[in-house]
Amino acid sequence: MKKLLLVAALSAPLLSGCIVAVSDGEVEHGWASEYNGGNWQSQQKENRKTIANLDLGADYSQVLGQFQTPDFTELVKKDDGVFKVIYFATNSKHSDGKITKDECTPLVFKDGKLIGFGQSALQQIL
Repeated sequence: MKKLLLVAALSAPLLSGCIVAVSDGEVEHGWASEYNGGNWQSQQKENRKTIANLDLGADYSQVLGQFQTPDFTELVKKDDGVFKVIYFATNSKHSDGKITKDECTPLVFKDGKLIGFGQSALQQIL
């Protein structure tokens, strides 16, 4: 997974108007072992709390260090910059052990700086 992220990051300057999705659709989690000792509801609550306390302009690595691995990651290069979107599970709709993007909150970065989070921030770059 880290190699794929590295390839995506290194390829960003070569992309123009493209989207690189590291994961799409849904992600299956082993809830019993992965999230907060198996308590995924607590982990999603913690994700919501952390997101609510983020500051605009925060550095990507600083923000990422406050979370576990993102559930989804996307990278978009446009004329006005490179946008990275990371998604964290915040609102499970089913207790099936799978996470879909509609159960996540997107965090949007432009050129490595946080410019917003949530669906409205995501719509600004689409």
